[in-house]
Amino acid sequence: MNQFKPIFLGTVDPRSEMAGFRRVANSQKCVRAGGRHNDLEDVGRDLSHHTFFEMLGNWAFGGEYFKEEACGMAWELLTQVYGIPEDRLWVSYFGGDTKTGLAPDLETRDVWLSLGVPASRVLSFGLQENFWEMGDTGPCGPCTEIHYDLAEGVGAPQLVELWNLVFMQHCREAGGSLQPLPQRHVDTGMGLERLVAVLQGRRSTYDTDLFSPLLSAIHQGCGVRPYSGRVGPADEGRIDTAYRVVADHIRTLSVCIADGVFPGMSGAPLILRRILRRAVRFSTEVLRAPPGFLGSLVPVVVETLGAAYPELQKNSAQIASLVSEDEAAFLASLQRGRRIIDRTVKRLGPSDLFPAEVAWSLSLSGNLGIPLDLVELMLEEKGVQLDTAGLEELAQKEAQHRAQQAEPVPEEGLCLDVHTLEELHRHGVPPTDDSPKYNYSLQPNGDYEFGLCEAQVLQLYSEDGTAVASVGAGQRCGLLLDRTNFYAEQGGQASDRGYLVRTGQQDVLFPVARAQVCGGFILHEAVATECLQVGEQVQLYVDEVRSLPPCPGLSKYPAAPLPLHSYPHPGLWVTKVFQAWRMGCMVKHTATHLLSWALRKTLGPTTEQRGSHLNPERLRFDVATQAPLTTEQLRTVESYVQEAVRQDKAVYMEEVPLAHTAHVPGLRSLDEVYPDPVRVVSVGVPVAHALAPDSQAALQTSVELCCGTHLLRTGAMGDLVIIGGRQLVKGITRLLAITGEQAQQARELGQSLSQEVEAARERLSRGSQDLQEAHQLSKDIGRLTEVIDSALMPQWQRQELQTTLKMLQRRANTAIRKLEKGQAAEKSQELLKRHSEGPLIVDTVSVESLSALVKVVRQLCEKAPSMSVLLLSPQPSGSVLCACQVSQAAMPTLTAEAWALAVCSHMGGKAWGSRVIAQGTGHTADLEAALGTARAYALNQL
Repeated sequence: MNQFKPIFLGTVDPRSEMAGFRRVANSQKCVRAGGRHNDLEDVGRDLSHHTFFEMLGNWAFGGEYFKEEACGMAWELLTQVYGIPEDRLWVSYFGGDTKTGLAPDLETRDVWLSLGVPASRVLSFGLQENFWEMGDTGPCGPCTEIHYDLAEGVGAPQLVELWNLVFMQHCREAGGSLQPLPQRHVDTGMGLERLVAVLQGRRSTYDTDLFSPLLSAIHQGCGVRPYSGRVGPADEGRIDTAYRVVADHIRTLSVCIADGVFPGMSGAPLILRRILRRAVRFSTEVLRAPPGFLGSLVPVVVETLGAAYPELQKNSAQIASLVSEDEAAFLASLQRGRRIIDRTVKRLGPSDLFPAEVAWSLSLSGNLGIPLDLVELMLEEKGVQLDTAGLEELAQKEAQHRAQQAEPVPEEGLCLDVHTLEELHRHGVPPTDDSPKYNYSLQPNGDYEFGLCEAQVLQLYSEDGTAVASVGAGQRCGLLLDRTNFYAEQGGQASDRGYLVRTGQQDVLFPVARAQVCGGFILHEAVATECLQVGEQVQLYVDEVRSLPPCPGLSKYPAAPLPLHSYPHPGLWVTKVFQAWRMGCMVKHTATHLLSWALRKTLGPTTEQRGSHLNPERLRFDVATQAPLTTEQLRTVESYVQEAVRQDKAVYMEEVPLAHTAHVPGLRSLDEVYPDPVRVVSVGVPVAHALAPDSQAALQTSVELCCGTHLLRTGAMGDLVIIGGRQLVKGITRLLAITGEQAQQARELGQSLSQEVEAARERLSRGSQDLQEAHQLSKDIGRLTEVIDSALMPQWQRQELQTTLKMLQRRANTAIRKLEKGQAAEKSQELLKRHSEGPLIVDTVSVESLSALVKVVRQLCEKAPSMSVLLLSPQPSGSVLCACQVSQAAMPTLTAEAWALAVCSHMGGKAWGSRVIAQGTGHTADLEAALGTARAYALNQL
């Protein structure tokens, strides 16, 4: 029902096609694998559950019809059109709930009885079974379900839900209370798979022709026994369970990937990743499928569903590739995971728990992406218990870290709820005329002039959403005007900011923090500086420059807009941040269109946008890609945009009937509900020419459906630089870009850093015989790498320099190793002269790094294999490095790991290594005491 929520909540755009919907019948793809309605773990265990299914629905909006008609039409379709015997159908209805005070739905009960359903087959249930809610808040209501009896009248009924008819008549508020909806709606849903099973006389959806091709392909590909439909204990080896899991999950994966949802690390992509890995587990561990098997099933899904959903046919190769890649990666992770588990278990004592840190690193939240339940199963097979308490602690820390790293949630603004919107409609208040937002012009000097907008205050709302006749000074409020020049946030563009004044009273300003659209009404969120009343005339300003004194109470202008109630006296002035807000949004929105065009030109005409958001500071653009953009592709995209900016192309905007845009080759539109008429934005080509029947303009330039505000010529953009690019999930790349002066500064910084990299290259090419100088160069390269990783610079240049720096770092490290080897030979020779006899060499030596110290130890042991060696090296920082190696003759009574640990513990440090060679660090001012500890420990062990 998500696509129709704007109708239920009254927020539908009155100019859209959806606003005219009264009766609708549809079929849609549904996935139930997370949230309130989650069937994932049930799939495979029984004969009816699926993560993906096709939902057949019929809808009535605004009371077009209700319970009597909905039940009557459903009964007629099932019994008369489809010919399902009436005596095989049972119905249920909502029996009320005393806790919430909801009365039983006797109206629906009586409808069923009037249709001839025997009272014995009309059952009442409570909230859990017969009151439908999508989430914690929003439209909801009682439902009535039609069930089919699989028992054919023999013995106890075996009921399977077939059709659910939901009567939307309530709205669950944030506090949990239920309020009646102003208008009643009908929302019904019947699973196609279950209907097909009934019509084909099958007891299970998996026995229908929707699944039989897949089950046959699984049998042929795996070589296991044929599918027999067993469940529970009768399903030996869980073979049939695995059949059902794999068949269901490959359908889910295929339709989701075709719709642009890819396996990933959070939200819906993470759920899809779990589904894929669950399918891999069952196919490999139970069905013994060969590698790449899941991907081979994609063509079978396409053959079954492709005629109904052409996007499956279009994307079949990509779907198979993604599934196969993730399957191979998971199988490799499983192999690595088993090796890690084996190594860890060997080190555990008889009663030790398996470390939570290791399990976490193996899990979906860690490095290898193995489901935790599978990790526990692998440990159970080895008779080892997991440290579940430690794991829970790690999960809590990870949740806290994610919360800290998440983008800050914008402050929730005022909004008009469904009851307020209905009240406005009842009083005949017309939708806000926001056409003045397009009333601006480009002056000969290159400046933009924004037209004055005069309006009347139609309604005022207090902070809690209550309609009021007036607001007082300092009060945060919502203003509904008859017209506005403010752009309300939508289509990925941030809301305008600005201020309004009373007509004729220009010295008292009412700052406006945001504007948002609710069902065609634009609500302005402001702080009243004086009393303001309904009916007053006001003037609105966006991007207006005024010379005003600083804000009283603030020492300087804020770097970014603060919530309006944070300003001490918001009405006495206008911050500088308001002045360029609209202009910045216009620049970024036109830049977004040009970026989209340049990406299609670079990557191919089928390249699809997956989302965007912009504000005056930067723009974010998500694009469907098989792989991250290469350095050359990023440069090419930028060059196309730069050329369009240099040409200072005109940007044409015009409203046209939505039908005129339906079959224009290359015209860009998103999966959104557009108003009719719709605004078309065309760069360099007049809209009429771009939409002409024989025109190819939309294939060659940027032509999009868009209601945003744009530049009138591209030259004002100045420049565009892509400053970031990363894969959100496999198949979707997120780009960040800046424009204008910011872009120029990014290019300058990039050039400066490029020169620093070149200087490092020259230093390395000159070579050095001084180890300390070589170490310093390596550190400088590392620091330069860190700077470039986070610098605001062109992404193509960042990637280029990162590649160069990796090469330079490798060369620098090779040079250090060569110098350390030579130094080690010298130092070891000196030490041998001092320690020519005895089983031990315990001494200090001056080296720059732990790796150099280990090299000295190794060379000593090669030259004197009968000796065990431990060396300490004090560092300028105050730390002491330690390295040791034990001769074969000294083991097993003396081990390197224990020797290093004894010495480093004495110095308050730590050690690590093996029985033969080990290293560590510590801090001490008394090196002789540490050396004494080393000698005493070794001699005692020997």
